[in-house]
Amino acid sequence: MGRALADALWPQRSLVRGTGEPGPGALTPDEFAALRFITGTICHRCGVPLEADEPLLGADGPSCAACLAHPPRWRRARAALIYDEAARRPVLDLKRAGRRDGLTTLAGWMQMAGRDLIEEADLLVPVPLHYTRLVTRGFNQSAWLASTLSKVSGTPVSVDALKRVRATPTQAGLDFKARRRNVAGAFEVRKSRKARIEGRRVLLIDDVFTTGATVSGCARTLKQAGAKDVDVLVLARVVRAVNVSI
Repeated sequence: MGRALADALWPQRSLVRGTGEPGPGALTPDEFAALRFITGTICHRCGVPLEADEPLLGADGPSCAACLAHPPRWRRARAALIYDEAARRPVLDLKRAGRRDGLTTLAGWMQMAGRDLIEEADLLVPVPLHYTRLVTRGFNQSAWLASTLSKVSGTPVSVDALKRVRATPTQAGLDFKARRRNVAGAFEVRKSRKARIEGRRVLLIDDVFTTGATVSGCARTLKQAGAKDVDVLVLARVVRAVNVSI
């Protein structure tokens, strides 16, 4: 009765269009079909989709040219969705509007994309916000995703293991090198959480992977604090051509 009353007062809204839905699901069949889930052959290191004639063999599996030329600081990265117009609405509703009603659905997609990473992880750690932005926004969407993933998978989470010690300007519009400079030295592991990091396999959680500069900075900090391995799992990632200097 309580659930029926809640559904009547707050009817299910589409994750894509934001309008009310008559059915129990968060997406219509057409909306679901418009989402581009990352499947097939991917780069073992960064998770980017690879064309059929593109895979290059790395030490542990197919790798893109960028990862072969400049191996990332993390071990493996996975994403559930390609960030495009269809994925933009649910991502931004979570990131900017604090919409939580789709968290279980979004975390479920991430769980499917990163099942092997979650099974091997000892601890989930979200990418942090600086406290000034956290106070202004009122929430950390990456911490929401990590907490929900912890509930559905049973893997422990530490939402405050990492802290952002420097308030960085927005990353929007910056290339990889500029983003990397922007977040250099921006993260630390809390002293009270260091024991949970040392010798552990840490799975870093974020909402969107653009160039990888932010998760690279976090992975570097976690490794310096003694993490055995660092993997990355995100809801969506940008996919575009990359110029690689070898």
